Order: sequence, then C-alpha cells, then structure tokens
Amino acid sequence: MYWRLVSFVVGQCLAALAGWWLAPDGDAEDGALMAMLLAAYAWVLLDALRGARLMRWLRDEPEAEPSLGSGLWGEASDRIRRLIRAQERLIAQSESRLHDFLAALQVSPNGVMLLDEQGRIEWFNQTSASHFGLSTPRDLLQHVGNLVREPGFVAYLAERDYRAGITMAGRENSSSKPVKLSVHIHPYGEGRSLLLSRDVTPLEQAEAMRRDFVANVSHEIRTPLTVLAGFVETMQTLPLDENERHRYLALMAQQSQRMQSLVNDLLTLSRLEGSPPPPVQEWVSVRGLMEQCEQDANDLSSVLWQRPHDLHVELQGEAEIAGAASELYSAMFNLVGNAVRYTPAAQRIDVAWRMLSDGGALFLVKDTGAGIAPEHIPRLTERFYRVDRSRSRETGGTGLGLAIVKHVSQRHGAELRIESVPGKGSTFSVQFPSHRVRLAHRPD
Repeated sequence: MYWRLVSFVVGQCLAALAGWWLAPDGDAEDGALMAMLLAAYAWVLLDALRGARLMRWLRDEPEAEPSLGSGLWGEASDRIRRLIRAQERLIAQSESRLHDFLAALQVSPNGVMLLDEQGRIEWFNQTSASHFGLSTPRDLLQHVGNLVREPGFVAYLAERDYRAGITMAGRENSSSKPVKLSVHIHPYGEGRSLLLSRDVTPLEQAEAMRRDFVANVSHEIRTPLTVLAGFVETMQTLPLDENERHRYLALMAQQSQRMQSLVNDLLTLSRLEGSPPPPVQEWVSVRGLMEQCEQDANDLSSVLWQRPHDLHVELQGEAEIAGAASELYSAMFNLVGNAVRYTPAAQRIDVAWRMLSDGGALFLVKDTGAGIAPEHIPRLTERFYRVDRSRSRETGGTGLGLAIVKHVSQRHGAELRIESVPGKGSTFSVQFPSHRVRLAHRPD
C-alpha cells in the first residue's frame, strides 16, 4: 500500500513538471495542472485494468497464471495463487484419505452400505453387494427397500427401531445351502444411516450343531438308562427264576456296553479336538494295525451275526505310518466295524492297504451291504448322523464312528472318501500323503 501511494505521488510530480515545462509561456501553471489530471486519470485507468484482469482470472481462468507485475494487484494475485494451491493440496489430501478409507471398507469382510435421509443407497462395498445382490452403478440412489425384499428386513426397515439388528436369509439362501446374514442399521449425521451386514452362516451352523449334539447325546444316553432302570425295577419288585434273571442281566449288560461305547467315542472326539497334532517322527506298523483290525472284526462279526462274514484282508508292502497308533487304529477299525455292522451275514468284506505311485498309500474298506443313497453321503461324517437309526441301535452303532475317522484323517493329513451305490455296497477309503508313509525297515 505504501508503494502504491508513492507511485501515485511520483507520477503526479513528474506529470506536473512535464506540463509546466511543455506549456506555452504564461500557461505553465495550467499546463502543470492539466498534466497532473491526465496522469491521475491514466494511473486510475491502468490500475482498474489490472484489477479487472485479476477478477477475470478468478472468475474464468483459475488454473491460468496471470502476470500482474508488482504492486497491490500483483501481490494480491500472488497471495490468492498461494491460497488456491494450499486449498488444492488440502483437497488432494482429503481425497487421498477418503480413497484410503473407502478402500479399507471395500476389503472389509463385513458388508457396508451408506443410506441417505430417504433410505436411498449412496455407496456400498463388494461384500454388501454380494450379500444383497447389488450392482454398481445400477443400484446407486435406489431405495434399499425396493432392492432387498426379504420380509424380515422390510419390517425392520419400516419400524425404524434400529437399537437391535436382525438375522435374515441371504440372497443365495437355499434349502441345500442355507445362508444367514446379521443386519444392523446405525443412524448418523443428518438423517443418514450406516447399514452393516455380516455372514453368520458358520455361527448359525455351529449353534445348530451344538443344539443337535446336546439333544442327541441326551437321547442316546437316556434310552439305555431307561432300559436299565426298567430292568433294575423289575428285578427288585418281581420274583424271577434263574433263567429270567440271567436274560435280564444279559440285556442290562448290553445296554451298559452301549453307554460305555458312546462315552468312549465322545471322549475320543473330545481328545482329538483338544490335543496337539500327531507326531511325525513316530512310525506305526501298518501290518500290526491291519492284524488287530482283522481280529477285532472277526470277533465283532461273531457276536453280531450267527454266520460270520467272509473277511478278506490284503496288505501290499511292508509299510509304516507316521502318527499316533491309537488314533490310526480307531479310524481304521471304525471303518471295518461299520462294514461288519451293515453288511448281511456271511457276505464278503474287503479290507486293503495299497501303496500309491506318488509314495502315498490307501486304506480301503469295501462292503457288499445295502449301500447309501447319494443325498446321505455328504452328511455321513456329522456327529450322530445315521441313515437308519433302528439298524444302528440293533448293531450297537453310536453315530460317531465316521466323525472320528474324519478327525483322525485330517490330523494325519489324509483324506476320507466315500463311494456308494444303493443295492451294491459301499467303499470307504483313507488316502495318506507320501510324507506320512514309508516302507518298513526289514531286520537283517
């Protein structure tokens, strides 16, 4: 501002001198005054032009670089330019942070959806799109109630009481593959809402399995306990001859054995789930496991059936498995024992150990029983799942055998496979990886 005043005064002085010098004799004062007025007019006009250039730059060309020289307007333009650049940097930083924030929400395992005050969708991540079947940009600015038509969600949205969330069926829900979503709306800002969704299918399945497990255990234990209590009461209240007493005691022993088998299997499952992985440096003889399975299978067959089964055992190569001997025997005998229980008397059962070309091995049990329908096969390894409950009770099955086989196989890096054709029998096999199998060292 100081230099602006100085330039005006200096200009006036120079104009006055020039007017006084150039004016005719006798008119020097008038000449000086006229020159000062013309100089003042020119200075104001030039200053106004520079101000107009600055205003045009601010209005029409903010990205251009105006050259206004020094003085007030030049300094003003420089300061405005610095402010604009600082503001641009702040905007760029804000956009970068917003981009990072949205990118973080995009990779979130939970669905995130932003709704405006009318319930229209402003933004959603890929997880939310998968949960509700949405697409960008087609569904942006659409009312969420028009796109998600599940009755429970529509009622939740209409009530506008968002203190608690709801559990609803997901877009890909079906009877064969249930999908459950936990949905909760959180109001924020000026009437806007944040809709969070989470896939709780595994939690729902785990809770259902827990309920089924408790119910099945209670039922399986209650049944033999009821039978035992009935026999005990009968023996306490009625006079029985020796033959009746022996028969009742035999039935009581049978029910006690059934309860003991159930408890043993439950303890085995609990131990498998809570214990550390089986060792890889301890080697177990396959021949020993196979011989023990063969002996126990023949004993079981003699107890359950009047005519024992035609049991064929094939051992290919002298091999060893790295792992826990008790777990491996439990898995192998559960497969052989199931074949004995569900194959009619005197029919053939094949048990084999075969070496594979990749260095692994296959333990195989093939029966000639009634077979299993395809819809039952995916659920056979579930606890207490049995195709024929009455037949399982007759033969002493607990419904936990294949669950034990699955756990043991997984702990030893092996894979359980089930193949069956109704009316033609079933084949159960466990394939062990090469790093768990080796040829046994023969003594010299």
